[in-house]
Amino acid sequence: MSREAMHRPPAAVWDPAQYGAFGGERGRPFFELVARAGLESPRYVVDLGCGSGELTAALAARWPDAVLDGYDSSLEMVQAARAHEIPGRLSFGVWDVAEWRPERPVDLIVSNAVLHWVPGHVEMFPRWLDALAPGGRLAFQVPGNFGAPSHVILRELCESPRWRDRLGGVVRPDPVLDPAGYLDVLTRLGCSVDAWETAYAQVLQGEDPVLEWVKGTALRPVLTALGPSDADEFIGEYRERLRQAYPRTSYGTVFPFRRIFVVAGKRTGP
Repeated sequence: MSREAMHRPPAAVWDPAQYGAFGGERGRPFFELVARAGLESPRYVVDLGCGSGELTAALAARWPDAVLDGYDSSLEMVQAARAHEIPGRLSFGVWDVAEWRPERPVDLIVSNAVLHWVPGHVEMFPRWLDALAPGGRLAFQVPGNFGAPSHVILRELCESPRWRDRLGGVVRPDPVLDPAGYLDVLTRLGCSVDAWETAYAQVLQGEDPVLEWVKGTALRPVLTALGPSDADEFIGEYRERLRQAYPRTSYGTVFPFRRIFVVAGKRTGP
């Protein structure tokens, strides 16, 4: 039985092209996270939530002697990622992050902008830490912008009388911890922890760029739940409110982009 058949399908249908529309902006936190992990020559790296694979492939170029596996719950994303495969070195497969079980010790488990989609993800940390090789690291980053207008407006629309029956509860209010919360959880599990947050002032170009941004991420479960005509109506209302919240300037649209980063490794001494 293939892994595609073994694991449940994604909750939302993902569009690799839409997600990749802001590839440079989305990739920056990933590379900053990996740099802080402090590993010079890992032998085995696993990317949980690899998406369309470009960032995993960049790690293969960074560490030419490493073997890398990338997993994602979206078949659409993994099909796109397989264009980057390197036989014997870099491979991709469909596997739900919540159910992933390592097949060998891992030097680096990296997860980029994924865990906010996984309810109860902190409960997976003990299993992942057990999978680390000596000196290994768990490194992840998640959005910290659930209180931003882009997300507040989205939740308000989903819970409004017009949409509540179909979209109520689709967008969770705050599915992640703050840096101190992750530090506390992982320190109590016996880790040394580096946890921090960064707020990027992204300047986006184009017509309704904030809408185009969230179409690739936060809006996916909403679009999956609605038919085409209803989706058009929802997006029209959402677009107008986003324009007010993120006014366009002569140099572009400023989109504050807050991220939470964590690098953890098991303590080897007292």
